[in-house]
Amino acid sequence: MITRETIFQSGDKDKIWKRFCGFLDLSVEEFMAIQRRLLEEQLEVVGESPLWKKLLNGKKPKTMEEFREVAPITTYWTHYADYIGEEGKDQYLATKPLLWAHSSGRGGRYKWIPWTKTALERYGDGIMAGMLFACADRKGEVKVQEGFRILCILAPPPYISGITGQIQASRFNLHIIPPMDISTKLEFQERIQLGFKLALKEGVDFVGALSTVLVKVGAGMTERSQGMSFSPLMLRPSVAIRMLRALVNSKREKRPILPSDLWPVKGISCGGTDTSIYREKLKYYWGRVAHEMYIMTECGIVTMQSWTKKDMTFYPYLAFLEFIPEEDWLKSRQDSSYRPRTVLINELEVGKIYEVVITNFYGMSLMRYRPGDLIKVTALEDKRAGIKLPQVIFYSRADGLIDLYSIVKLDERTVWQAIDNTGFKYEDWSARKEYKGSEPILRIYIELKENADTKNLESLIHEQLIKGCHFYEEAIGEMQTNPIQVTLLQPGSFQRYYDKKRTEGADLAHLKPPHMNTTDEAIKSLSGD
Repeated sequence: MITRETIFQSGDKDKIWKRFCGFLDLSVEEFMAIQRRLLEEQLEVVGESPLWKKLLNGKKPKTMEEFREVAPITTYWTHYADYIGEEGKDQYLATKPLLWAHSSGRGGRYKWIPWTKTALERYGDGIMAGMLFACADRKGEVKVQEGFRILCILAPPPYISGITGQIQASRFNLHIIPPMDISTKLEFQERIQLGFKLALKEGVDFVGALSTVLVKVGAGMTERSQGMSFSPLMLRPSVAIRMLRALVNSKREKRPILPSDLWPVKGISCGGTDTSIYREKLKYYWGRVAHEMYIMTECGIVTMQSWTKKDMTFYPYLAFLEFIPEEDWLKSRQDSSYRPRTVLINELEVGKIYEVVITNFYGMSLMRYRPGDLIKVTALEDKRAGIKLPQVIFYSRADGLIDLYSIVKLDERTVWQAIDNTGFKYEDWSARKEYKGSEPILRIYIELKENADTKNLESLIHEQLIKGCHFYEEAIGEMQTNPIQVTLLQPGSFQRYYDKKRTEGADLAHLKPPHMNTTDEAIKSLSGD
């Protein structure tokens, strides 16, 4: 299994920072040298495996250049599902994996990914780097230590988020709340309730969760605090002290009790593409700027924010990274036989959008794999922080765009931000392209928490899209129309959808309808038809 680390026992903060966070000191050339070395080691390890021999059609590339020339670009369902599409199916692999992780799939099938011991150890290093960055306010600041109490509100194993908790707890002697052996047996809502009950007793140093969950929990706690009643739990000295301190803080600030009053945490790490949208709300409720990482089950960490909590930097140690330029990605969507070109990190351009392509290291199985994610390059370096590597944001899912008028392509982030900026309180939303007569419209199905005039809401979303999306503004200028159409859903619509899916046995990733390109079935269910 994974070996216990003792580096935090030394108390050498410079050594700890350099060990986990030193990659931010790399130049682009040094980053590329690491990528080349690890890729060519991978070619030696897995070149003779049945899976890679099949994918390479008998060819045996030895260098990065040869590999990019002869290796195909792959997708899970076309190239891997028949070979590694279930846990324990390892006869096609170069080495026996230590464990299997899965992400959500399609048609009732998961994407199963075999993880080797070395890959998990390097992934754990990256997660620790993220924790250090989340807690730090400046370069070199180390607040993480053994025994750190981590409130973990994430999906259980074999999801990669649950595996992350297990690795960090055992390897770095961290205290996970609620304990993994208990939380894995509970429903998601039960895990949240138990986690916060234990957190009141024990305290919390760090929070790892989906940003939507943290915002929802923060809002709920704040509302309930105004009508707080006595609980036997408050008789515990540790809980009573925590509650008294929170009450004093809230009275002094003349506001309701916030989660940050109960738990003055050192860091927050959030997953989900909505983290940047909820940035200010997360800080308000939890008292810290949330740290964001771009993680996928197929390889672990792709990018992460530094201590600045701004745009993200690529992580060099888990996968060989290539990038399909937007124009090639669009061509490949229109023509499945088209082989898109790729560029490397030293060829990225500011302002451009790219689809990510990854090749595993350390004997794992994926080769030039398209997970279906888009990133946008915001800068080629962060001069203020002294980071010489490209800075990026997660842009959207490659298959999650809504095309209006063949001019503007709206992504989930843009639509979500526009809805959020209207100021209306809502439970959730789903959107898709529909037609009103012959005119394309963006239909938004939304469950509000307050009364609203539909036409007013449509106008507000339209105005926010004009402000937030240059291409939308150009398209609307040409079309002279408002393509936004809002359908108000009845209170409880999303909860009923959630309950229905849970009763049907849907996995965690499918308990909510997608935000973009929602299916007819999902709309019927939300509408109560």
